[in-house]
Amino acid sequence: MPEMQETVATFMDIRGLLKEGIARLRGADVASFTLAAEILLLHVLGRDRTWIYAHPEETVSDADAQRYVALLARRAAGEPTQYLTGKQEFWGLEFEVTPEVLIPRPETEHVIEVALDRLALREVRAGRPNKNDGAGLRIADVGTGSGCIAVALAKELPGAEFVAVDISAAALAVARRNALRHGVVERIEFVESNLLQGLGKSDRLAQHAAPLQGVLAASAMPHFDLIVSNPPYVGRREAETLAREVREHEPEIALYGGEEGYELYGELIRQAAKHLKPRGIVVLELGHNSLAAVEPLLDSAHWANVGITKDLAGIPRVIAAERTSDQAANLEAKL
Repeated sequence: MPEMQETVATFMDIRGLLKEGIARLRGADVASFTLAAEILLLHVLGRDRTWIYAHPEETVSDADAQRYVALLARRAAGEPTQYLTGKQEFWGLEFEVTPEVLIPRPETEHVIEVALDRLALREVRAGRPNKNDGAGLRIADVGTGSGCIAVALAKELPGAEFVAVDISAAALAVARRNALRHGVVERIEFVESNLLQGLGKSDRLAQHAAPLQGVLAASAMPHFDLIVSNPPYVGRREAETLAREVREHEPEIALYGGEEGYELYGELIRQAAKHLKPRGIVVLELGHNSLAAVEPLLDSAHWANVGITKDLAGIPRVIAAERTSDQAANLEAKL
């Protein structure tokens, strides 16, 4: 650290400071070191990329230079850039992220895409016009973390009401702040629960009646049009294969889904069948190797129209299905 401070003292303009940051992160084998150095400098200066490259000879104050140095040292030691800046973009929106929540990934945007497509397709199949505003829809986001899925869907479906569930009270606090930031907090109810277990208990519902008065308070057994989730799906046996910044800094409770990684899906799918309306939709993000274990869980009388969506790398990333009516499920079970 002292060595870095002495070096930076001779690089007090933007060009020199950025060059030094890139060199330091490259030397520490940080992934995408140029981008990380840029983002940290933008964060310290409160400027955008266009401005810093248009003003390469702009003098940087000693205080800002030392702040930058401190962040470089932390990034070189393995802390994720997003936790250092406290933010991450998702679905074109900026989200607060802290070490209490998983950092939103681009792959998770496929959950939003599939959910919106499935809702639109359901309306077409029913011979109804597509409800572009989501009016009358009730949606649950299980394991909400930063709230990125719930907030993104709330922005896309301004007429829908949401329940955002997480086992972590600290994560729910972050999600609530993100919902407030994006102007959707009045339509999202935040519930501390292990998966959907807490939604069927009237004593728990009473504790979470605000801000919504209709989604949970209406029934001790809520029924939803859509349940979405990016559940923990990394296997603990895979921990050593994870990037250092993920393994050492992102919350274990949001990462690991058991020894193999897919253990939570069975209970989540069972609960989803219980909480979805007939023709309700479940949309789940998948781990890179979990499809073979998860797909058979939807091969039952309770589910129809199962579909798989691959990400840009060709990996099965999202699985979706439609809840059959109880009558149809009972009939199929008898055949």
